Amino acid sequence: MGREADVTVTVSEIDRLHSQLSRLEGMFPGYRTEIVEGAALVIGPVKPHHAKTIRAVWNGLEVQLPDEWDFISDVTIPFDAANEFCPDLAVIPRAESERNLSAYPPDLVELAVEVVSPGSVRNDYEIKDRAYARRGIPHYLILDPYQAHCVTLWNPGPDGYLGRDTIPYGRPVVVETGIGKVTLDTAEFPVDPAARS
Repeated sequence: MGREADVTVTVSEIDRLHSQLSRLEGMFPGYRTEIVEGAALVIGPVKPHHAKTIRAVWNGLEVQLPDEWDFISDVTIPFDAANEFCPDLAVIPRAESERNLSAYPPDLVELAVEVVSPGSVRNDYEIKDRAYARRGIPHYLILDPYQAHCVTLWNPGPDGYLGRDTIPYGRPVVVETGIGKVTLDTAEFPVDPAARS
């Protein structure tokens, strides 16, 4: 299937990546935190369709991924001193996910998935586009229940992804990853009621 799940990270590397976010753990129960452009962002609770979308993507991908690959969700990925993200879903080698760490380097991520919420539009479409691409994450998928579409991004470059397609919900989304082709059926993805009118 192309790319092998042979990337390993030593404990000393994880120690060097010690997350600034770990200092914020427990301070904001029920909220998610990320560091974006040097500022700590406290992301409030999201609507039910956010979790339903993540679950639909997880279930859709799980049966298609090779056994040596797995998911992490809302786990810190430090990019640099100014940016630590917690993707809604990230595909990494299973051997790494089984280590059950609180932070992972971006070099392990084959596919990052973000579900847009009202407060994350700029972060998901602009900041993470550039940051994920700069660190060489091969594929980035944005699911937007407010616009009722999915954006696939690939071919990372220094200013963002060079390839992108916008697919309206209701059509299949195909991502040709280095670990195999995956397809998501978006017909049942939840859509914010305001997007239907």
